[in-house]
Amino acid sequence: MTKIDSKIPEGPLAQKWTNYKNNQKLVNPANKRRLDVIVVGTGLAGASAGASLAEMGFKVKSFTIQDSPRRAHSIAAQGGINAAKNYPNDGDSVYRLFYDTIKGGDYRSREANVYRLAEVSNSIIDQCVAQGVPFAREYGGYLANRSFGGAQVSRTFYAKGQTGQQLLLGAYQALMRQVHEGNVELHTRTELVEIVIIDGKARGIITRNLITGELERHFGHAVVIASGGYGNTFFLSTNAMGSNGSAAWKAYQNGAFFANPAFVQIHPTCIPVHGEFQSKLTLMSESLRNDGRIWVPKKKEDAEAIRAGKLKPTEIAEEDRDYYLERRYPAFGNLVPRDVASRAAKERCDAGYGVGATGLAVYLDFKDAIERLGRDAIEARYGNLFQMYEKIVDENPYETPMMIYPAIHYTMGGLWVDYELQTNIPGLFAIGEANFSDHGANRLGASALMQGLADGYFVLPYTIQNYLADDIRTPRMSTDLPEFEEKEKKVKDRFKKLLSINGKYSVDHIHKELGHVMWDFVGMARNKEGLQKALDRILEIKKEFWTNVRIPGKLEGINLELEKAGRLADFIEIGELMARDALNREESCGGHFREEYQTKEGEALRRDDEFAYVSCWEYKGDDKEPVMHKETLKFEYVELKQRNYK
Repeated sequence: MTKIDSKIPEGPLAQKWTNYKNNQKLVNPANKRRLDVIVVGTGLAGASAGASLAEMGFKVKSFTIQDSPRRAHSIAAQGGINAAKNYPNDGDSVYRLFYDTIKGGDYRSREANVYRLAEVSNSIIDQCVAQGVPFAREYGGYLANRSFGGAQVSRTFYAKGQTGQQLLLGAYQALMRQVHEGNVELHTRTELVEIVIIDGKARGIITRNLITGELERHFGHAVVIASGGYGNTFFLSTNAMGSNGSAAWKAYQNGAFFANPAFVQIHPTCIPVHGEFQSKLTLMSESLRNDGRIWVPKKKEDAEAIRAGKLKPTEIAEEDRDYYLERRYPAFGNLVPRDVASRAAKERCDAGYGVGATGLAVYLDFKDAIERLGRDAIEARYGNLFQMYEKIVDENPYETPMMIYPAIHYTMGGLWVDYELQTNIPGLFAIGEANFSDHGANRLGASALMQGLADGYFVLPYTIQNYLADDIRTPRMSTDLPEFEEKEKKVKDRFKKLLSINGKYSVDHIHKELGHVMWDFVGMARNKEGLQKALDRILEIKKEFWTNVRIPGKLEGINLELEKAGRLADFIEIGELMARDALNREESCGGHFREEYQTKEGEALRRDDEFAYVSCWEYKGDDKEPVMHKETLKFEYVELKQRNYK
């Protein structure tokens, strides 16, 4: 039986990271210059890791599919980043941030990793302030904080509704400084298409130049995957259209375990779908739930009249409004975690109380906040978000309540990593959303930015040294080695096969088919029959793709359809593994909601006796069933109990 070693250090929880750092191996400055590290991705995790490793003296090769590192999808994050600074003096602490994150993830993450995340969170804020990130400030000069779902303290630092952009600019500038210094070799518009393993260790990658179409070989003593999540498996998601899971999937096909693929986050505050021709969804920051109140009409006839266009939400009397989150969860109200808020919205809409033309929407209303604080205060906090909403929906949210509905947002599953952020392939690391993360079955708001920067600035720079210390005598290898030749040939053959199919369906047509199957059967609510149906349909879609997709153009030069086709081929496989993982996990936890397993109140019903583990899937070859290994989760410092936000 495969042994899964998470490498968690000995000692009390609060001392584990200190103990690790005190005993890790180091690489001296002269030896660092002899070691090459490949970092794939330039979002918050990738940019911070690349900048940090280069600053330390390693030679870094950085890769992005974008025309600039600052175009990475981290730029889209709106609401904020968590840290346990306790500036509002409302009872926060490192332990409380740790506990809220463990509880928010429905007790499906490692204690040691999550505690370390909470522990380094404060350093992230100091680092970003030093870089000039323009966090919002109180009148007295302190950094401002706001509340987010799943917590009863205000610990979220923010820069209006564009926190991700400002944090990424900080990391980007740090990275570009190292590019200027000659310590980072930056490759833009370049996509990882294969990973090269030599003598059991990750030693390089094959890339495709997205401008010329050329395949290129790159050696590295270690490879770091920081390429984000796989939410676009669903076609419609809040992710940028270029976001994809292919880099992580190539790692999986080379032997890295893929962990908890079924754990996908549904975000409750998204602008609802408005038509079949839509290509992506737009997120409205969770920070809006600080001041916005969520409701639907109490009377079905009012909801029907709104859907028919005969009634406006502003015409519904206060006593006829159902503030259902405040009613069901009095302690947390509108600030329940994302999975809880999402399911509650779905339940109201399924029961016939939904609004908007489709009935798949609820209201997020700022009337009370504007009356209490004044429009200027609301505009100062959320102005750019309100402006974005008005541009898309053509309604003024200061006067008419916003309409929102849940959508696919973030993936908690990803490449399995140990405490050192290393996969089970030596030398292959995964950070940020690309790994199976510290979030368990549900990510609390404002913790994605925290994890990405924690991994890149404050964790990987220590742990990768521990690995590279044994590699200082390994010379840079030639990319003419047979392992590189073989992988490049494999990639060429795959692209030629794709171009030769010459079927009748576009890549987007087939991707939409996959998206409908994923949303309907592997989305907000899952059951055995639906998941089995999804697996059958995904196999049909896979066959349709490989026999009937049409990709115009050629291998050389810019070919966006070929790019998308390669990624869709991987999305189809990812979708299959997600459905398989969801079928195996016969419990409900966080964002994974099996209809067969729920409490009397309709909440997620965990089965800790059987499923308190990380599911680690091992690739066994094309068209062969993968094998699942289990990493048992041990809880020594928190008590496992039913999540309660009432």
